[in-house]
Amino acid sequence: MAALNLFKLSFLLNLLSGSNLNLSPANNGVRVAEFPPTCNRIECPTYDVVHTGNGFEIRRYNSSVWISTQPIDDISLVSATRTGFFKLFEYIQGKNDNQQKIEMTGPVISEVKPSDGPFCASSFTVSFYVPKENQKNAPTAKGLHLQRWGPTYIGVRQFGGFVADVDVGKEAAALYASVAGTPWADAIDKSHAGDVSTNYIVAQYNSPFEFRNRVNEIWFTFDLDRQ
Repeated sequence: MAALNLFKLSFLLNLLSGSNLNLSPANNGVRVAEFPPTCNRIECPTYDVVHTGNGFEIRRYNSSVWISTQPIDDISLVSATRTGFFKLFEYIQGKNDNQQKIEMTGPVISEVKPSDGPFCASSFTVSFYVPKENQKNAPTAKGLHLQRWGPTYIGVRQFGGFVADVDVGKEAAALYASVAGTPWADAIDKSHAGDVSTNYIVAQYNSPFEFRNRVNEIWFTFDLDRQ
């Protein structure tokens, strides 16, 4: 339990300080199919790998529940994730309708709805995965809402290092380029046909004390039923 509390604190410190870290996320040699090591220590949503391609992986996630912030308008993913993390951390510490403490999980995800220009605010929704034991009667809280995902297909690109604003868009573009020309690209495009600019998710797994083999991910969610 002490180790878990240390992880919670270190994750918070990471999100608070991430914008000041001038470290490239692309140079740690993270493999496409690496299972996030953090998920051996804390609970993460479960999935099956259905395809491994050149620079990407397709997963089928089982049904899951997430506690999410309202959309946060900001020009910085790092700043918005920090803001959302504070609210969600209070939630799992008992600041919810049931005054119930909930275990920390991984990853922390930030859904990105890109802005129309370089100096315009994008929209970010930050979420924690709700542990299975809490999903049936998960509490709510002011300013937060529950998202219940059915089985979900996700295109994934992994990258290492510390997440920085300047690199996230590049990683998302690299994922999109990797799936181009595959049947998965058609499914992703159809699922995001209503987006002004393709929305994506940034998933963060590690504490700041882990400087090797860090795992972050870009996610494109999609629905095969729209094929």
